[in-house]
Amino acid sequence: VSGLASIKCCLDEGLEPTCFERSESIGGLWRFMESPEEGRASIYRSVFTNSCKEMMCYMDFPFPENFPNYMHNSKLQEYIELYAKHFDLLKYIQFKKHSDFHVSGQWDVETQKDGKLESITFDAVMVCSGHHVYPSIPVDSFPGLEKFQGAFFHSREYKGPEKFRGKKVLVIGLGNSGSDIAVELSHTASQVCISSRSGSWIMSRVWDKGYPWDMLIITRFESFLKDALPTAISDWLYVRKMNRWFRHENYGLMPVNGFGQTDTLQTDYIAYMDELSSNIDVKPNIPLLFLTDPWLALKVFFGPCSPYQFRLTGPGKWDGARDAILTQWDRTLKVTRTRTVPNSQKCFSFSVLLKILVIPLLLAAIFIVLN
Repeated sequence: VSGLASIKCCLDEGLEPTCFERSESIGGLWRFMESPEEGRASIYRSVFTNSCKEMMCYMDFPFPENFPNYMHNSKLQEYIELYAKHFDLLKYIQFKKHSDFHVSGQWDVETQKDGKLESITFDAVMVCSGHHVYPSIPVDSFPGLEKFQGAFFHSREYKGPEKFRGKKVLVIGLGNSGSDIAVELSHTASQVCISSRSGSWIMSRVWDKGYPWDMLIITRFESFLKDALPTAISDWLYVRKMNRWFRHENYGLMPVNGFGQTDTLQTDYIAYMDELSSNIDVKPNIPLLFLTDPWLALKVFFGPCSPYQFRLTGPGKWDGARDAILTQWDRTLKVTRTRTVPNSQKCFSFSVLLKILVIPLLLAAIFIVLN
């Protein structure tokens, strides 16, 4: 996936890329195979995305509007293939070749295909092989495991629940994979237990009023409130949101480190993206947008921080970025609003009132900065 984006960026800069792909097709992690392949990430048959389509798309290539907001891996694979075809990227890929960096030397890349070695010299090398390839099983952390008579394996080896029918299964870890697998096994295994060392927040992909969770939470407005409020108040508000379906403490799931300090939440997404985009001069200028394009500025600040924001300006600017931002909710609702209900009532929520109150403060801040 990142390899395709790298090819596209190289072409945008007038470079001539060559991509070595060790398998026979594109898709990387998202291309399902019945058996795990050496040196390649692996997923199980039932994997769905945990990020909605508007938050995980390529910056200059929105998902087709008829694609579901959260999709099966086969649908995401279809999107990846559409991206490669649209920008004609396949001709830059050499399949069934992988690099041997242990003996290649500086930029003399030695590749191997069907046992045959070939050396090619490049001016630069981009490593886009992903980080979900090699499993980690801390055997030393489980004393007596060598005496265990049953099977144990990493989730990378898991493909489906069929072989576990009627068996007792222990799933260690409460991350995305562990949760998915435990739920799927619960329909076939006789008993499923989950072991979680430090607890975890369990949340739905669907948030307020049925909207995708990340399109409501990952916004510049939410980030602004989080930074503006004292940490204790901010954490209290988020814990309330997380406990809306059930109280985590009642199920022994309350994270040991509270909110915002878990391994998967150490980096604030917007702050991280803004730091990266600032380094390459593509960060959107919010104050300037409020002066030159107020409607777009409102969507950028209060709406989801989608990838299109980082194609509004600077190198790689995409002319379709503005329209993609203004229509992202249309694409989101396209697949769910299958019929129109007449005379639907709209309620005036507290969040809307809060946003209305914040706008004058933002305009005042812009005025002060400019003067």
